[in-house]
Amino acid sequence: MNAFLVAFAVLLLSFTLLSIIKHQYWIFRIFDYPRIQKLVLSVICLLLIVGFYDGNDVVFVVIIILMGANILYLALQVLPFTPLGKKQVLTAVADVPDQSVCVMIANVYEDNTNTSGCLREITKHDPDVILLLETNARWDNQTSTLGETYPYNVKVPLENTYGMLLYSKLPLENPEVKFLVEEDIPSIHTTIVLKSGQKIKLFCVHPTPPVPNENPRSTERDKELLLVADMAKASQLPVIVVGDLNDVAWSYTTELFLKMSGLIDPRRGRGFYNSFHAHYPFLRFPLDHAFISTDLKLKKMRRLSNFNSDHFPIYINLQYEARAVNQQESMTPDADDLEIAKEKKAAI
Repeated sequence: MNAFLVAFAVLLLSFTLLSIIKHQYWIFRIFDYPRIQKLVLSVICLLLIVGFYDGNDVVFVVIIILMGANILYLALQVLPFTPLGKKQVLTAVADVPDQSVCVMIANVYEDNTNTSGCLREITKHDPDVILLLETNARWDNQTSTLGETYPYNVKVPLENTYGMLLYSKLPLENPEVKFLVEEDIPSIHTTIVLKSGQKIKLFCVHPTPPVPNENPRSTERDKELLLVADMAKASQLPVIVVGDLNDVAWSYTTELFLKMSGLIDPRRGRGFYNSFHAHYPFLRFPLDHAFISTDLKLKKMRRLSNFNSDHFPIYINLQYEARAVNQQESMTPDADDLEIAKEKKAAI
């Protein structure tokens, strides 16, 4: 029993240490994801050690101290994404529909055949803008009826699990499909015109994850996100960045993206809104995101019902308020952040 408890503790400590190392290889970055799970397992491990360990006293004390430090570190990492954390995005008080936009983000899972379930979920929540990810020609064909209600669209159906379908009730100006880093990984850049006439810049992204069967490094993902961060920072319009970022809300790379873009995260101070994996409750992470500029406030954010995808859809209702820039604060990069971002954008 003692050997098992020590091995369990060492394994959990190793997972935390690997995630702290800022290396782009997948074995380091993959452990950014399960911080909630590592926290839960670390608490269980500590309780088991206190209750059942009966070996060397020095080893006992060392393990207790290390596991306590591990729990504290992990708790501090996830705390900002609970109701105990400070809200980065304020809730809109007055309802101004003409200044608002509702966005639904759904990674549909390309092999999923339940397109009717997807359409029912869209009808139920009636968003203004829909981003469907992992969409191929079949998904394009079987959701084409959306065009009757959503006359403005940008379609990039692909068979590589990185297709995108963007539908909008609101006019889209100057829509572009760009392949920023990889020639088969698109992003959609467009301007949404609200009913009031206010324009908002929208970036739709779905970079590849750092996993052995796709990209063994996070290089491509990080580079694409930082290139989008530069565009968001340079925009003279309010900005919304949405998509499956294949990164969790609390990773250092997501925080770097927020610092470099000047955007803020509506999850902070509200909840995890874990969107993946829909079929395994203990293995869920917040991978699908909506980041916004400081002149937007939150009206509502929800995780919607699953329709046989491996992701839950995310729904977010935002409102433009010019004065909000004086009420909300984005994070600022330091010299180290600027240097890391420069290196990541230059990586090939």
